[in-house]
Amino acid sequence: MFNTENIDNMIRKGEYTAAEQLIKLKIATDSLTQEEIYDLNFRIDVMNRIRKDFSKNDSTVVEFIRERYPEVTSEELAKWEAEGALECKVIDGQKRYFWNAARNLFRISKEAQQKQKGIQGRQSDDLDIFLGEYLPKVTEAVGKGYSNTGKMVMPVDMKIRYTITVPAGEVPAGEMIRVWMPYPRNNEKHKNIKLLSTSQPEYVIAPESYPHKSIYMEKVAHKDSAAVFSYELSYTSYNRWVKFNPEDVKPYDKESELYKKYTAERETHVIFTPDIKRITDSIVGNEQNPYLKSVKIFDYIGKTYPWASAREYSTIENIPQYVIDNKHGDCGQVGLLFITMARYAGIPAKWQSGWMLHPGDVNLHDWAEAYYEGIGWVPVDQSFGHVYDAAYTKNAATEQEGREAAVANDDVYHFYTRGLDAYRYIVNDDFSGDFYPAKIHPRSETVDFQRGEVEWKGENLYFGRWKYKMEVEYLN
Repeated sequence: MFNTENIDNMIRKGEYTAAEQLIKLKIATDSLTQEEIYDLNFRIDVMNRIRKDFSKNDSTVVEFIRERYPEVTSEELAKWEAEGALECKVIDGQKRYFWNAARNLFRISKEAQQKQKGIQGRQSDDLDIFLGEYLPKVTEAVGKGYSNTGKMVMPVDMKIRYTITVPAGEVPAGEMIRVWMPYPRNNEKHKNIKLLSTSQPEYVIAPESYPHKSIYMEKVAHKDSAAVFSYELSYTSYNRWVKFNPEDVKPYDKESELYKKYTAERETHVIFTPDIKRITDSIVGNEQNPYLKSVKIFDYIGKTYPWASAREYSTIENIPQYVIDNKHGDCGQVGLLFITMARYAGIPAKWQSGWMLHPGDVNLHDWAEAYYEGIGWVPVDQSFGHVYDAAYTKNAATEQEGREAAVANDDVYHFYTRGLDAYRYIVNDDFSGDFYPAKIHPRSETVDFQRGEVEWKGENLYFGRWKYKMEVEYLN
C-alpha cells in the first residue's frame, strides 16, 4: 500500500535530506505505479523549491534589519519569527530565511514599521494617486448609464509583447522545448483581441473552456543560442463597475449547480478549517445580505493582513491558512482567503487572475469574483483594498479630513468590492486547472498561471532557468 506518512513527517520537520533519501529508496525498491513515482518525485521537487525560496542566512537578514533599525534586539527578532513576521524555516538543522523576509518584516510588523518608514507594500504611491483620480471618473461614467449588471466604460487600447527566453544549455541540444505563455481571455472586459505576430509560425491558443488561457509554442534547443518565444497582440480593455444597492440582491437558489459548486470546499486551498469558520463567523455576525457580508469580509482582510511578497504557491499546503497563521499575504493569497471565507458565508466566489498593467506598475496580479443573485458575477480585488480619492486628500486642509471625505465617497472607497479597472490582462478563470495542450511534467506554478510554463521531455524547467518579459504600449 502506498504510504507516505513517514516521508511527510520528515518534510514537516525540515529533514529534507533524509526525506529525499527515503523517497529514492522507496522508488528503487517498492513496486509503485507511475502515478505514485510521479507523486514522490514531486515531493523532492517541492523541497528543492522551498530551499530556493528560503535562501538567506541569519547574518544577511539581521544585517539588513540593523541597517534600518540599529537597536534591534535578539528578543525582538525571536518574537517576529514566532509571529511569522520574519519568515524562516529550519532545514536540515539550519535556520534559513525567506529570500525577502527582512524587507517583508517592515511591511508586516507595525512595530518594525515605526522604526523604518518607506518600504513599499502592494502598490506604489503613484498607483494610489492614479487610482484615486481615475476611479471617480469610472463610477461617474457608469452612473450616467445606470445598470446593475455592470456597464463597460472608458475603454483602454493596449499593445502587448510577451517574451520567454530559455538560455542555451538549459535544454540538451536537439531536444524540443515546449512553452506555454499567458494569453488574454475573450470576455466582456476584453474586446478586439488581434494577434499581430508570433516568433514561431505554428502555435496553439487554448480554448476559452480551459481555465488557463495560453498560447503554446515549440522550438528545438540549440547548443550555442538561446531559444526565444514571443508574440505581439493588441486589444481593448474596459473598466467595469457594477452599480447596485444591497437590497437589489435576491435570495440564492441554493439547489442550483452554480451555488453548489462555488460555495463548496476544494482541495487544497479552499477548506473550511476551524480558523476559517471562527473568523468568518465573527466577521459576518448576524448580517444576512450577501453583498454586505462580502464587504465585511473584504474590510476585515484588508485591515488585518498586510501585503508582503510571497513564497511560491506550489510550496504552500493551504494558502488561506498560511495567511491566517503568518498574518500577511500577497494578492493571490488574500484573494484565496476572501474566496474561502465568502464560500463559507454562503456567497459563491471564484478565482480570476492575470496581470495588472497600470502605467508604471506592470506586474502579476490575482483577484476574485463573487456572485449575487439578480446581479451576476462581480469582480472583487481584495489586495487593491480601499481606494482614497486623491482629489479629496489633495485638497483637504488636513490628511485626516481628506481621508474622511474620501471614505464618505463609498462608490470609490469600496470600488474593488464590485469593480475592476481597465488596466488588466485577464488570463485565468480558475486556479490549478488543466493546460491545453497538456503538460507532461509538474507545473512550476501549481495554482496560478501568469509567467508561463517551460518543459522538455526530460523535465520541467522551474522559475529562474528562463526569463519572461511583459511589454505594454498604451495606444490611447
